[in-house]
This record gives sequence, structure tokens and C-alpha cells, in this order.
Amino acid sequence: MSRRSLILALCLVAAVSHAEERPPIVNPNIDMKGYLGVASDAAKHRESRRLTEAEFIKMSREPGTVILDARSRERFDELHIKGALHLSFPDIAVESLERLLPNKNARILIYCNNNFEGAEGPFPRKLMTASLNLSTYIALYDYGYRNVYELGPQIDIGKTQLEFEGTALKHLHPGR
Repeated sequence: MSRRSLILALCLVAAVSHAEERPPIVNPNIDMKGYLGVASDAAKHRESRRLTEAEFIKMSREPGTVILDARSRERFDELHIKGALHLSFPDIAVESLERLLPNKNARILIYCNNNFEGAEGPFPRKLMTASLNLSTYIALYDYGYRNVYELGPQIDIGKTQLEFEGTALKHLHPGR
């Protein structure tokens, strides 16, 4: 064994033994194993709750249905589905949900940036695995909301039948 290989091997052994000696860092308010379990359960639940554009529109018009937009306030103000309520994802917590959505049985429709193309300003694209629909659905599921539905397809903002409101609307559709 060369001197360099011996040094690398000793460094590796030292790193492994150091990692084994380090006690785990515990935080009773963070539970990765529990989160992954909830995410798995939510994923199964979500399979039958993805909607076409027409289904989303139809459900959105029914009494008691809430459209929830969890994007940032800035993006929401630029453009959002008409009538949507805003609760930024980082602000989803026990108190904010109790205030905005006190009825856990209410029908909630969600959408995110990745549902729309042709309006990258208000709807900047995210990685597929980091789509806000996924984290929002999991969070709502974890807080006990089971009547949640998600807009499924990617829709061209210029061809959609959905109605929007916000400051960017005049730039997207100057004639409207």
C-alpha cells in the first residue's frame, strides 16, 4: 500500500469513528420519520384527488368550496385564480389554518406555479419534485384536512377557462 493510500485509509477510519461517536442531535419539534410517513399516506390519498381544469372550475363554483393559493404574497398579488384565499406556505400553522379554514371538512382546491405556463413572472417554474402542490397537500393532510383537491394539468395561461385577478392581468391579456 502506498503512503498516500495509507493516509487516505486512516482519514476514512477516523471520519467513520468520529461519526459513530457523535451523539444524535435531537429536536422534539422535528420528526423526519413521521413526516415521511405522513407524506406517504398523503400521496396515496392524493391519487384520486387530482382534477382536470373543467372539474376544478365546476367544483370552485359550488357553495362552501375554498380555493387556496399557498404561493408568496408577492406572486399571489401579481396573479391568482379569481376568488382564491391566500396563505403563504411558510405561514401554514395551527393558528393560521384555524383562522382561515376553521372547518376541516370544507372542500379545498389547491394549485401552484407548475400548473401554469406562459406567465413565468407570477408563476415561476419549480422543480417537479419541489412543486408547491406537493408540500401544500402534505401539510394540509397532516393538519387533518382530507377534503383537498389539486389542479392536475399544466395549463397555458392564455388558453385557460379559469378566471384570474391581480396586477399582472393587464400585461397578460391587454384586451381584458
